Amino acid sequence: MKLSQFGKQLTNDAGIVDLMADLGEALNVNPDLLFLGGGNPAKIEAFEQLISQHLHQIADDPAALNQLVGIYQSPQGSEILIDLLVDYFNQYYDWPITRDNIAFANGSQSAFFILINMLAGSDGQHHKHFLFPLVPEYLGYSDQALGDDYFIGCKPQIALIDDDMFKYKIDFEQLEITEKTAALCISRPTNPTGNMITDHELNHLSELAREHQVPLIVDCAYGAPFPDVTYQPSQHPWDDNHINVFSLSKLGLPAVRTGIIIANKTVIREFVKVNTIMSLANGNLGPALLTKLLKQQQLNYVCDKLIKPFYQIKRDWLMAEIRRLFVGIQYRIHQPEGAFFLWIWFEGLPIDSTKLYQLLKQKGVLVMDGLPFFFALDEDWPHKHECLRLSYCQPEKVLTQAVEIMAEVIKNLK
Repeated sequence: MKLSQFGKQLTNDAGIVDLMADLGEALNVNPDLLFLGGGNPAKIEAFEQLISQHLHQIADDPAALNQLVGIYQSPQGSEILIDLLVDYFNQYYDWPITRDNIAFANGSQSAFFILINMLAGSDGQHHKHFLFPLVPEYLGYSDQALGDDYFIGCKPQIALIDDDMFKYKIDFEQLEITEKTAALCISRPTNPTGNMITDHELNHLSELAREHQVPLIVDCAYGAPFPDVTYQPSQHPWDDNHINVFSLSKLGLPAVRTGIIIANKTVIREFVKVNTIMSLANGNLGPALLTKLLKQQQLNYVCDKLIKPFYQIKRDWLMAEIRRLFVGIQYRIHQPEGAFFLWIWFEGLPIDSTKLYQLLKQKGVLVMDGLPFFFALDEDWPHKHECLRLSYCQPEKVLTQAVEIMAEVIKNLK
């Protein structure tokens, strides 16, 4: 079989493919692996019981069941849910949006495939790129472009905090927006680091984006208002130059593949056209469940009382175990302000992070190599090879066992 250029682009080795393969092996094939990799959310019993109740209600209602499995959604998405989301964002965020500002996709991964290729690439005059103001960034963006040279990243400033922590900050002096910039893009909180770009940084990015007439895309997969896996207050004002991408995955519904885009009317209109050509229609299960949560005013309860406290406890447990067991190891943890990951920097690591990832996998501990998250930064920077991402979604016993093995492996490195 001879592949087209498009086929070659999408069948190259990709970080996100490896990530999902490891995730599938750990969760479905080899449950003995101590799984601190991937982005699969944790199993939260109280949330799943609530979803079970809603599924039973739908299954017992013939009209609701037909709406779920027997009817295509409109191209833009469920009209009922769109109206509920308009009310929700107007009430809790004071966003002056209408139903023309919202569209759905089959997951935020699919949404970004559309946005990246709708905005970047050749416009007839320039080859345009996405600019990531702060790297490392989510590796799932990296292989979605239908061509080369679609991504440029800005090397961060590093602020050291106390004895064993640090934080990445945007280096605005090095942030270069040109006529070749198609859009600015950030995740908030950031996957992989758990970093929350500050309100000041967000406002500054908004000003720069508007000044240069490019959109600012904000990936809210872990952010407010849902699932709101954030551990500090933050502001997210409406701006019609922002493209906001939400997801139900980190709420605890990764398998329903539901992404939500909130942006100005022009962006939404064009996005819906592309999404309809690609997918015909969006899936119904995610919208049906979110409709239930909103109608019964349960969404904020789920986020505030079930999800955020669950992950905060896990975060504190894993940090405590690292501090207890990593004595004698040179490391720093990125200040964990959101999401459900710890990002660890092993400055002066005697082997690169890719080899460490492989060694840990051989010992039965699955983490994420940090290097693929620097995909947009070409500079040969040693820091790129010194970081790991650890998920804290597993039970405390698994987290402790994994850290014990990590400590032993790292202390024996030469």
